[in-house]
Amino acid sequence: MADGIRIGQLYPAKQPIGIGKPVQPRTQHTETDEGVLFQTLLKAGELKFSRHAEMRMQQRGISLKPEQLSKIVTAVEAAEAKGAKDSLILYRDIAMIVNVPSKTVVTAIDGGSAEGNVFTQIDSAVVIT
Repeated sequence: MADGIRIGQLYPAKQPIGIGKPVQPRTQHTETDEGVLFQTLLKAGELKFSRHAEMRMQQRGISLKPEQLSKIVTAVEAAEAKGAKDSLILYRDIAMIVNVPSKTVVTAIDGGSAEGNVFTQIDSAVVIT
């Protein structure tokens, strides 16, 4: 029993790390590829909606046009610049709780439902006209 068990004796690696992996050749990007990559990067910065927020918007008949979404994204970016984490975004008669770092709308409330509500666990509010 003088021999101790060494790592690798019981379960030796089948192949050393990094050996046997095929090398992927670099491909040339065409203009269309770059356009697709650019669109993908743009979408990464867009506002996302949680499943809960999507359900609430459908239930409450809330729909947003692209120009309205653009204003909301601008408001979220302003909140992010101030260091906000969870923000209440008030746009016309719609209230949204947005997780600022992930740019995700957590929930949305229409004007009729928002009246009398207390919004908790937010650190900022942005009012859009």
